[in-house]
Amino acid sequence: MKIAALYDIHGNLPALSAVLKELEEIKPDSIVVGGDIVSGPMPRRSLERVLSLADTVNFIRGNGDREVVMAFDGIPLPSAMSEKGRENQQWVASQLTRSQRDFLSELPTTITLPVGGLGDVLFCHATPSSDEEIFTPLTPQERITNIFSDVQQKIVVCGHTHMQFERQAGDIRILNAGSVGMPFADEPGAYWLLLSPMGVEFRRTTYDFEMAAKWIKRSGDPQGKEFAEKNVLEVPTAAEAARLLEKA
Repeated sequence: MKIAALYDIHGNLPALSAVLKELEEIKPDSIVVGGDIVSGPMPRRSLERVLSLADTVNFIRGNGDREVVMAFDGIPLPSAMSEKGRENQQWVASQLTRSQRDFLSELPTTITLPVGGLGDVLFCHATPSSDEEIFTPLTPQERITNIFSDVQQKIVVCGHTHMQFERQAGDIRILNAGSVGMPFADEPGAYWLLLSPMGVEFRRTTYDFEMAAKWIKRSGDPQGKEFAEKNVLEVPTAAEAARLLEKA
């Protein structure tokens, strides 16, 4: 069984489309969409695109999906969120239909799927017990061990911090799939993970960044220009992002 893990799409439809085009050749048995699907410039169309995959896709909820539902329902967003973050989530919520809101609200926080040669794999957004807990390649080992102390599976796939990396907690292998739509990496692209009986592959898919930036700037997103420049044409490095996240 082959599983493609696509995390943190963040409404970046051009990046998502490029990965799905590549998957037409790889032909995974299943696709896991690992949360934070819509919080970005093309929310409705991105969600429609992954929903069109029908029975081949499994979904889990990210903190961004949860917050968009809160914004849709008129529930105050977390006080720790920046004003820019609140404005973005409120705009995204305004783009969604009631049925899309209902879909996001009902997503599970984790799923477990078997992969031949690897065993049962646990998929979560941030950590098994939280959709917003942060850990990075720089996080002390003791904390990593504590976060995953109750996990029964030998492999955990997560996202949330938008950077590809691997950690170990005892005999548990922890893999961050990276981000399709808003990566922290050495170069632009759409980052994702492929699991199969052959092992685990950290993948990067390229696409027409200039064209994607034009589409995103025309998307109607008030923050579209900034998104295109900082997440498509150029991206923060994982090392820089990890240092900032550990200080937060």
